[in-house]
Amino acid sequence: MSAVSTPPRGVARPPRAGRTWRARAGVAVPHLILIAYVVVACGPIALIVMNAFKSRQAIFEEPFAFPTPSTLDLGGFETVFTRARFELYFLNSFIVTVSTVVLVLLLGSMAAFALAEYRFAGITVISLYMAVGIMIPIRLGTVGILDLMVRLNLVNSLAGLVLVYTAMGLPLAVFVLTAFFKQVPGDLKDAARIDGASEYRVYSLALPLVRPGLAAIGVYTMLPIWNDLWFPLILTPGEGVRTVTLGTQLFLGQFVSDWNAVLAVLTLAALPMLALFIIFSRQFVRGLTSGAIK
Repeated sequence: MSAVSTPPRGVARPPRAGRTWRARAGVAVPHLILIAYVVVACGPIALIVMNAFKSRQAIFEEPFAFPTPSTLDLGGFETVFTRARFELYFLNSFIVTVSTVVLVLLLGSMAAFALAEYRFAGITVISLYMAVGIMIPIRLGTVGILDLMVRLNLVNSLAGLVLVYTAMGLPLAVFVLTAFFKQVPGDLKDAARIDGASEYRVYSLALPLVRPGLAAIGVYTMLPIWNDLWFPLILTPGEGVRTVTLGTQLFLGQFVSDWNAVLAVLTLAALPMLALFIIFSRQFVRGLTSGAIK
């Protein structure tokens, strides 16, 4: 019988084949799941964008093929811009989205700084009130909101949409940014106060330190506002104040059989937010991970 040799003490044993296979599988399986999810989530968007630049015959004959010089057709985009005022719809959506994000970040960060920095009577009630604002959808109060907008004469105005969306985004902004402001070093704020800085100055010094949280809240606030159809349909049905989502919905109802125009308008409605999300995705992920670690 041959003796089985064992490695001397202090020398690491070579990894077993079973352990190596399981380690590789443990790395590969999550990547395969994420790739499959990306294909399922982004596949329809890619098909819409590709077919928007193709002729109607090519859409039905080769829906999965990229546009070529022989199949390229921009007739759908011409129909969109000649039969509808989409440049105005994009401008309205841009004004509403940017104004809301600025207000949410400004007011939310100031409220979060106060909740994180000061101790006063009723702070627990205010924190619970903000948490309730996150849990209860604002659409449940649509009737009351519409009645209030009518009383304030803000129906068919972009200002009314901005106020509603700001109220919708503030609870989450305050809740998340409060956790970020609590991580700002107290010595920095105390040193600024000793030097004679006002509370607004202390707030401005602490604000750059919570940029990941601001970026995450900005992206999280921006996407639902751009894609929202509920409140524009109720509060701004007029032609001059329609947003791009409402304009797209009405356009689809008129040109439901014109596939070139349908795919073109869907592409125009989706591409701006996709571009902004890709640009700010790193800040968005950084903000989410920083909040999770803290």
